[in-house]
Amino acid sequence: MGGMKIKIRLACALFLFLVIFSGPVFAETQKATDIRKLLKVSGIFDQLTYMQDTLLNNISMMVTGSFPNVPDAFWREFNQLVGEKEMDDLVDRVIPVYDKHMSHETVKKLIAMFETPFWNDWKEKMPIISREAGVIGSEWGREHTQSAAFNMRLDGLVEKYELKKLNPPPDKK
Repeated sequence: MGGMKIKIRLACALFLFLVIFSGPVFAETQKATDIRKLLKVSGIFDQLTYMQDTLLNNISMMVTGSFPNVPDAFWREFNQLVGEKEMDDLVDRVIPVYDKHMSHETVKKLIAMFETPFWNDWKEKMPIISREAGVIGSEWGREHTQSAAFNMRLDGLVEKYELKKLNPPPDKK
């Protein structure tokens, strides 16, 4: 009978130990889960997938620059190079940044805010607005940098700071 009491006490002590020391781990795990949810409901996750598309687009331009004739089967496999597993890795790397700078309570409040109809409407419209504004920004940048006035000012800066003297062609060094 005494052995049974010792086993019960050990079991209770082990249970108490697990409750005391697993509490913070559970809270961190729940916070990480909530941060993952925040990334989704806020639209930040969609921005991360935009990074995926940008990365693949940049690499595809390098591929087509080197290999102008590429079969469709290559592109189907190419588009799988950065998939769900890689995006999960990116999210796993981003979560600690949010964890470091935000309390769990703040994360929960942000989730509640981002789940409102107002923010859902914003999330739907923001990518469209960003794309359209991005096109306008690209056009503006191209027009500005190709203008005679800009290029005259740039040439003036190059001359003023004697960049040609500071950076002679490789054969004249």
